Amino acid sequence: MSEKVQSSTLVTTKDDRKEILELYKDLRVTDVRDGMDWVGMHGYGTVHHSIKPLYRTKVIGIARTARYMPFEGPAPRVTGDEYTEWSNWYYREVCTDPWGEELLEGDFMVMDVSGVDVGILGSNNTLAFKKKGCVGYLTNGGGIRDTDEVIMQQIPVWSKFVSQGMDQARIRFDSKDIPVAIGGVAIYPGDIIVADGDGVVVVPRKLAYEVAKYAHQELKGDKAGRKKHYEALGWDLDETVL
Repeated sequence: MSEKVQSSTLVTTKDDRKEILELYKDLRVTDVRDGMDWVGMHGYGTVHHSIKPLYRTKVIGIARTARYMPFEGPAPRVTGDEYTEWSNWYYREVCTDPWGEELLEGDFMVMDVSGVDVGILGSNNTLAFKKKGCVGYLTNGGGIRDTDEVIMQQIPVWSKFVSQGMDQARIRFDSKDIPVAIGGVAIYPGDIIVADGDGVVVVPRKLAYEVAKYAHQELKGDKAGRKKHYEALGWDLDETVL
């Protein structure tokens, strides 16, 4: 593993983790995008707009990463109870999620699924990961199914599309805690992920404090300007302008 990756991975356990999450909790994607511009990162950090939220919500988290690869095959020539036995083996030995036991409160799971149309996340396993502290998911393919229940359970997901198929004979686990590329952005473990209805923006961990400084500057200015409009319109002031 390269020195750069090691350094980035270690930040997931640094003492300032809670401080970073607190610093970003009120910021919108647009504020953070502006903050990135203010530090000269105009062409970097914005995940491609083809990756969209499953439903409108807002999440701030610390990146934890995993990569999955297409299953090379062949699929077994079995059905029925034999297929059940093979499927159990597949989940136990091929398409595993070892990162699930290592989740920390505030982790945002970033999953490179190689663009595969597969429902690697669903209504059941996302609840297990939620109990471990996972606040949301970002994938570069499908990766999500059971979406009615996932939305009802308020599990935040940003993906390219919704998938129907199960994992077996479609995808396999490759590695975790490594750099991944999602929507044109290289994401390292420990980076800050900000996601809402406007999409996803990623802040390199080394720029976290500097970007936040200018993101808060922009948010403060936006609130002040909008508050004046509210007052002129005779609207009650809400939390977005106070």
